[in-house]
Amino acid sequence: MKAAVCREFGKPLIIEELSLAKPGSGELRIKIAATAICHSDISFAEGAWGGPLPAVFGHESAGIVEEVGAGVTLVKPGDHVVVTLIRSCGHCRGCSRGAPVMCDKVFPLDVKSPLTSKSGESIAQSMRTGSFAEYVVVESSQVVAIPDNIPFASASLLACGVITGFGAVTNTAKVEPGSHVVVIGAGGVGLNAVQGARISGAQTIIAIDLSDSKLEAAKQFGATHGINSSKENILDRVQSLTDGRGADYVFVTVGAKQAFDQSYGLLAKSGTVVLVGLPANGVMSEISPTTMAVFSQNILGSKMGSARIQVDIPNLISLYQQGRLKLDELVTKTYPLEEINEAIASVKRGDALRNVIVF
Repeated sequence: MKAAVCREFGKPLIIEELSLAKPGSGELRIKIAATAICHSDISFAEGAWGGPLPAVFGHESAGIVEEVGAGVTLVKPGDHVVVTLIRSCGHCRGCSRGAPVMCDKVFPLDVKSPLTSKSGESIAQSMRTGSFAEYVVVESSQVVAIPDNIPFASASLLACGVITGFGAVTNTAKVEPGSHVVVIGAGGVGLNAVQGARISGAQTIIAIDLSDSKLEAAKQFGATHGINSSKENILDRVQSLTDGRGADYVFVTVGAKQAFDQSYGLLAKSGTVVLVGLPANGVMSEISPTTMAVFSQNILGSKMGSARIQVDIPNLISLYQQGRLKLDELVTKTYPLEEINEAIASVKRGDALRNVIVF
């Protein structure tokens, strides 16, 4: 099979022919139909978080089940599925507390990658998926069956960008109707946080970004206001838009240190900052503990939107089918695998909401 392999951080990905192991017990092989370019893929490829090389990145995907291993019962060959990086056992401490993204189990695929080069060299399966490739082998808990009539490019976004942004609002923070919400970053994850806030009934939804075009897009997804942080004083504008109170919730959906540092000062009393974006290893942010304590403010981390994919993805599909959740509008452009480096470059330039590799 063809795959885009990273052999050196910060360098273009190389299209190679790789071998893929057969699915073992509890595993399945999926023919990938679409994989979106997530900023996490770019950060990994640039070495922001280290990790073994060579590697195949890609984790925001949808495709068709081709083969199942022993014990797989939730899906069957021919099913259309969303493929996520969330691998869970269902019974460890994290899973039993309703947090499958915090699963403790080490799976066979965590120990040995299913990918090898034609010469027998092991290739890392990054983010437990490695879907910048024509096929993947994943654990059955990572997939959710979807209706056959949903476009694969749109469905792929449910695997990460949508559940991460939307879930940060609805699962992690549990935003209440009437709240004042700020979303820092109007990329793919940020726009889905905006959608989550709109569907949750937030009164004010303020998107903050450096790009006027992305701020306009945020308004199409439900933002009531947009602030270009390179042109306006963020604190003054947020105060004026929230009757001088500040935001009840601030979602930081980008990995920039400045965004984290600015977020705490935008909070109302009893307000909550939700950390969604991931900076490079070693980036630190400072807070005033006294301020946080005196005003009963909170900081929450949100990994993958605290998602329970077997519950959340069907719910999101229902919202999409009702016309309440925008998916198709998130796809800026599709590319073949051979043009993956161009697709990544477009995302890095800020030209796209989500570029998608289609097979």
